[in-house]
Amino acid sequence: QVQLVESGGGLVQTGESLRLSCAASGNIFSPNVMGWYRQAPGQQRELVATISSRGSTNYADSVKGRFTISGDNAKNTVYLRLSSLKPEDTAVYYCNLLFWGKSYWGQGTQVTVSS
Repeated sequence: QVQLVESGGGLVQTGESLRLSCAASGNIFSPNVMGWYRQAPGQQRELVATISSRGSTNYADSVKGRFTISGDNAKNTVYLRLSSLKPEDTAVYYCNLLFWGKSYWGQGTQVTVSS
């Protein structure tokens, strides 16, 4: 059974930074893709960034240049550095792991950016 555990959310002010972490455990195989999605109140869940086990990254246009995704394959952990945060970044951030056609989700961590 695969489990994802996120940490690192919180309340910050505009312009500040946060780092989110997501540790995956269980039977995990490569190649895989880990990523972050977010969902604001009343809105659909949207892609933030992904990273493959081979190191390829992908970002939503809204976060390019401000957020950085990185991963540690040995630890099955993915990180998301959020910089220059804006109030519109406020959302629940979910970690995702995709491999062998199966998608796994974490429980989510709240990020709130005050103006």
